[in-house]
Amino acid sequence: MYTHLFSPITINTRQIRNRIAYPSLGLLYSYDTKLNDKYYHFFDEIARGGAGIVTVGPVGVDFIGAGFVPLSLARDEAIDSFAKATKMIRSRGASPWIQLFHGGAYTHPFLINNDTPMAPSAVFLKYSKTTPREMTLEDIQGVQEGFAQAAARAVEAGFEGVEIIGSAGYLITQFLSPLKNLRQDEYGGSFENRVRFPRQIIEMVRDRVGPDFPIGVRMAGNDFVPGSTRDDQMPEIARVYEKAGVDVLNVTGGWHESKIPQLPMELPRSGFSFLAMNIKQAVSIPVMASNRITTPDQAEKILADGQADMVNLGRVLIADPFWPAKAKAGRAEEIRPCVACSQGCTDELFNGRPVSCIGNARAGFEGERKIIKTTHPKNVMIVGAGLAGLEAAITAKQAGHRVEIYEKEGDIGGQIRIAAAPPHKQELLEFIRYYRVMVEKYEIPIHLNTHVDLELIKKVNPDHLIIAQGAAPLIPPIDGTNDKSVRSSWEVLRENPCLGKKVAIIGGGAVGLETALFAAHKGTLSPEMLHFLITYDALEMERIRQYMFKGSSRVTVFEMLEKAGQDVGKSTKWILMNNLARYGVVINTGSKVVSIKDGLVTYERDKERFQDKFDTVVLASGSKPVQTLEGRVKELDIPFSVIGDCVQPGKINDAVHGGFLAAASL
Repeated sequence: MYTHLFSPITINTRQIRNRIAYPSLGLLYSYDTKLNDKYYHFFDEIARGGAGIVTVGPVGVDFIGAGFVPLSLARDEAIDSFAKATKMIRSRGASPWIQLFHGGAYTHPFLINNDTPMAPSAVFLKYSKTTPREMTLEDIQGVQEGFAQAAARAVEAGFEGVEIIGSAGYLITQFLSPLKNLRQDEYGGSFENRVRFPRQIIEMVRDRVGPDFPIGVRMAGNDFVPGSTRDDQMPEIARVYEKAGVDVLNVTGGWHESKIPQLPMELPRSGFSFLAMNIKQAVSIPVMASNRITTPDQAEKILADGQADMVNLGRVLIADPFWPAKAKAGRAEEIRPCVACSQGCTDELFNGRPVSCIGNARAGFEGERKIIKTTHPKNVMIVGAGLAGLEAAITAKQAGHRVEIYEKEGDIGGQIRIAAAPPHKQELLEFIRYYRVMVEKYEIPIHLNTHVDLELIKKVNPDHLIIAQGAAPLIPPIDGTNDKSVRSSWEVLRENPCLGKKVAIIGGGAVGLETALFAAHKGTLSPEMLHFLITYDALEMERIRQYMFKGSSRVTVFEMLEKAGQDVGKSTKWILMNNLARYGVVINTGSKVVSIKDGLVTYERDKERFQDKFDTVVLASGSKPVQTLEGRVKELDIPFSVIGDCVQPGKINDAVHGGFLAAASL
């Protein structure tokens, strides 16, 4: 079915079993420069799942450059820990690769004992909030030698390929960029001078590893930073890399400091594959495409269309390591989705915590969270078909229990349908698709439109009861909440009602801001109409932009706290706030709403009172747990577990992980 995706490919002298690569992603599973059991279990799962290349890393080449990257091959003593990983990966049929890293100016001083990061030039960087020192010629030679020595250690550790990171705004891209490289010597100024640093690294690495060992470079397809390197300049850099001895180019998006989303669901699926094609047309070596390649169909199309020779599946394989095996077996519909939320991976990294996955409770816990087949099957009754209940049902069934689900609504999914309503959030509906497939696969009975009470529980008489009733909107103590002009955010997101010209959102947390974006987006141009207008030059671009971001409602958010969106993930908050600004949403922080009677919003700010009239007032003040059963079920002699939002309103992570753990402990 996927003839291109599962055909072998040769890189230098190394044959890879298919066109799927797991790229280097920071995981934070150790802090002593070496791999440990948590890493071994993780990489073993990825390799066992069928990927062709499994890349370990990023791995620092020296202390200063490693920064937030805890792994390092700067010393011989680390070789043994990496050798164990290569043997494990190879035993599963995958090719073990390693990515060598130097962050340059992206290194935070507090991560290197308050030393000063170094870079091509002393240019202040907002990303690390510091001004690095300009590298001396001795520094340059030292870093280049660090890459070469680390590559030699990688060969000794048993890796079958080495990748040099030249993307994302790290040291190599800083040398390439006229924005960051202001040097006046042979490493700055002209293109030939700016590319000298990475070219020499490649040549030195090639000298150390020999002619038959694969070398790759991960490169930006476009820095997406004004004044830095553009996509039309990247092919020339790629040709320099190829001539210097590179065997494969791994093309990604832009820099971390770019204002263009690189990973979240705002980026369309396989959105940056055109950047890989731009490089592929300039070189004769294989090229990998990256970023948001989520389904086998998309991956196959990228290869069939000649945009790339391989595909990188990073967070996608964290969500489901067996993506390749399922696709090859014709079971693509059973792939657990990556919804590009960034909550379990990127947000956790930004908070200095180990990577996990909100939709895969075993990611990062492969060695400890195992589904063990029971020898004493139980009859399990699950109340609620939201994500918590569905995950519990699938896990319990996989463990060998007899499971039935009872749901008060007419379909599965619960609150995920509400969460998926705002612009660019439709990816969340993939959870419903996945669980529907798995429920059918395991033939789990679902009783929809069924209210569960004590009488029904007594009638079913399960061996174990799992309660996952979910939550309900929280109504704040504000005068006028019963007025006809007042709606809950849940109602707005679920039913998409007409809201009027002026809309007030009470509550500036994640739900309130997403609801505000949903309301402001109503009536704007569809992507299809935007494509039509541009194709036929129907309107001037300025007018098109106005129609793109000016809909049928003007939206104002009222938030009591001094900052809005405090419960939004660090890696995506800037995207949400920028989008709200584009749609003209006004956010009043430090504003306590005291009345919304008759659509007249009265609020206090800085000890003053203000009023404004609105057509619709939307309450987005949070949610409360639904706890109609657990108190009474104690009367029955039936063991039970309570999971999900009916314990405490949380995020998808809490629902899925809670459902898995409850079922695994039966």
